[in-house]
Amino acid sequence: MSASLLASPAGRLARWPALPPGLRVAALRAGAGLGGLVLLVLLWWSAIALFTAPGSIARAFGPLEGFAAIVRLLAEGEVMVHVGVSLRRVLVGLVAGLAIGVPLGLVVGASRGFERLMGQAFQVLRMISPLSWMPIAVMAFGVGDAPVHVLLGFTAVWPLMLNTAAGVRALDPRWLMLARSLAASRRETLWRVVLPGILGHVLTGMRLAIGLLWVVLVPCEMLGVSAGLGYAILDARDRLAYAELTALVMLIGALGFALDAAARALCRRRGG
Repeated sequence: MSASLLASPAGRLARWPALPPGLRVAALRAGAGLGGLVLLVLLWWSAIALFTAPGSIARAFGPLEGFAAIVRLLAEGEVMVHVGVSLRRVLVGLVAGLAIGVPLGLVVGASRGFERLMGQAFQVLRMISPLSWMPIAVMAFGVGDAPVHVLLGFTAVWPLMLNTAAGVRALDPRWLMLARSLAASRRETLWRVVLPGILGHVLTGMRLAIGLLWVVLVPCEMLGVSAGLGYAILDARDRLAYAELTALVMLIGALGFALDAAARALCRRRGG
């Protein structure tokens, strides 16, 4: 018997080239995350198998049926139209939140007087669920994309405003003093000192806003629109296509995870 066969597994593993520390940590994290997802799917499958009767409607909500439905929906291609519409609405809501929330955050962070005047009002508005405005948005803007965009913009404003204000307060006063000593104008100070200094906080606010937008999006799309993932869920329910409904829920989770991962990567890149 050869010596290679008699070598211990630890000895054979020791001869493999060692991974760089950063890559090793990334691989361990990815493996742990994948293991958690596999465990979740196994628990889901076990619950369906143990607590539902064979041939019952509940069996259509199982993971195997959902994965099969996802493959079918992607092959047909129509679901990608709904995905595109939903992503476009999220983008519009995020842009609206940036356009309103960042300037508001700059004012709140720079002016203690404005914060004392409007801080409590902003906190009251922030604590109102965006979905509670749905009837008012429909009465004011009709059905279609307009009320959805308004509700998503309202959702995105608050995390962006609060994180921008926190970034302004965290600025090093010496930067502002240096700008003043160099006779920089207010516009130059804003563009060369303040905005670069708060960019990390704004990106964090964007990540929080994207998560909230994705959660609020689906119920908003159940409101008088003819496309989008929320509409697709209602359509699948009305057609009693329960496996397709399960597939759409899984797709929403996967897309939301991808959006958050992209936002995390952007924040890490800025931090690095």
